[in-house]
Amino acid sequence: MITLSQLISAISPVYLTQVPSMTETQAGSPIDVLSPDSRKTGAGALFVCIRGAVQDGHTYAQKAYLQGCRAFVAERPLDLPEDALIITVTDSRAALAELSAAFYGYPAREMTVIGITGTKGKTTTALLIRHILDENGIPAGYIGSNGVQFCGHFYPTVNTTPESCELHYYLRKMADAGVKVVALEVSSQALYLRRVLGMKFPICIFTNLSHDHIGGVEHPTFEHYRACKHSLFTDYGAECIIANADDPATEQMIDGSDAERMLCSVAYDADLFARDISLFRHGSRLGVEFVCIHGSEEIAFSLPLPGEFNVHNALCAAAVGLRLGLSLADIAQALSGIAIKGRFESVDILPDVTFLIDYAHNGVSLRAALETLRCYSPERLICLFGSVGGRTQMRRPELGAVANELCDLAILTSDNPDFEDPEAIIADIAQAFTPNGAPFMILPDRRDAIHTAVYGARPGDIILLAGKGHENYQLICGEKVPFDERAILHECAAKLRAPL
Repeated sequence: MITLSQLISAISPVYLTQVPSMTETQAGSPIDVLSPDSRKTGAGALFVCIRGAVQDGHTYAQKAYLQGCRAFVAERPLDLPEDALIITVTDSRAALAELSAAFYGYPAREMTVIGITGTKGKTTTALLIRHILDENGIPAGYIGSNGVQFCGHFYPTVNTTPESCELHYYLRKMADAGVKVVALEVSSQALYLRRVLGMKFPICIFTNLSHDHIGGVEHPTFEHYRACKHSLFTDYGAECIIANADDPATEQMIDGSDAERMLCSVAYDADLFARDISLFRHGSRLGVEFVCIHGSEEIAFSLPLPGEFNVHNALCAAAVGLRLGLSLADIAQALSGIAIKGRFESVDILPDVTFLIDYAHNGVSLRAALETLRCYSPERLICLFGSVGGRTQMRRPELGAVANELCDLAILTSDNPDFEDPEAIIADIAQAFTPNGAPFMILPDRRDAIHTAVYGARPGDIILLAGKGHENYQLICGEKVPFDERAILHECAAKLRAPL
């Protein structure tokens, strides 16, 4: 149990501007619920009013009060009855982060939390880390785009890095379950919106940097985006920074920190260096082999994930294993059996045809995916994709231009249209195709599009289903409609194998 006064004392004086006078009973009253969502409040709750991109939590204070809540954190006065206790702060998001850590008993302090940031590769690197550690007897957890995973448990998440109260809730569950290390994807938005404020990341990882998440409700400029990511390495207690030394932004990103550095490269002799990189294709399976060099040690790796960029991810994950006392041989053995849902995930349904599900959802990530797959010399490279509704107008022409350049056939379909007309989204993408570029077809129903891809497949084809990745739903008119691309692929294969 934690009391209201104990929680108030957890807020830094930097953010605390006014605390109401309280009786001894009020100060000692237990707080059972901490939430920025008025729907979850009631008697014994502390409601934190957050100003969001679309809605302002201050406007829901009255609703929380009517549900029995009497304790509030806000950035401005609230029009509530006199028995409401209003703690005023300069930054509600910062206060929520500090309150959340205290409410759940500072669980991050009981584990080693590894922060991974970068434009691409966060999810794969984090999941590689968790797999390496689990396979070597170190109980590990993961939080990121692919949900929350630890000790056989799985919980879906809305954001790459959950809101601070949700984040510390899961960290507490992990600590109580005996998790020793957590691989946490730290998005630029999480740093911008202070979701990880007050946490310490003894090990921080930088994967790469490119233009994304600029404009709208995200970052105002690329410089702002970069600065938010840079803060992970300077403001969160980094003791060791692991970085992809081949990315041009690396030096600028880790500048200003005096933490130990472990640099990873495929281009020169860094702390971890990969040479003799070669791609392999066994039936419908794709992967990459390389020799990893660390000091005087050389170990052959066989990674069942395609592309040289996954060598970078594997090197960063291997560096974590070495930092935590594992041998390079044990790390290589663990990675030989890795499979990551929604990240170049291979679905084996037809002989000699490769079907891959990936989360590539913008021009940069789709180009990287298609260029990687082109290196495997497919008979045809086919890409099925769309774009989400409501906030991705800038991405659509980029997606179309990449597919027009690199595909042998593009199948334009729906992704998560939400309240936008799927055909209008597809039309925005289609405008980027040129007469001399890739042929394309338009099939707005994604299930129909997948059927067409399977039934039209030829031996040697590589078919990429891009955009959905780990998701098992489509967002349509505000509702998550069940939609599992893996299940649909297997349904199609079963029909092809069925006797006439």
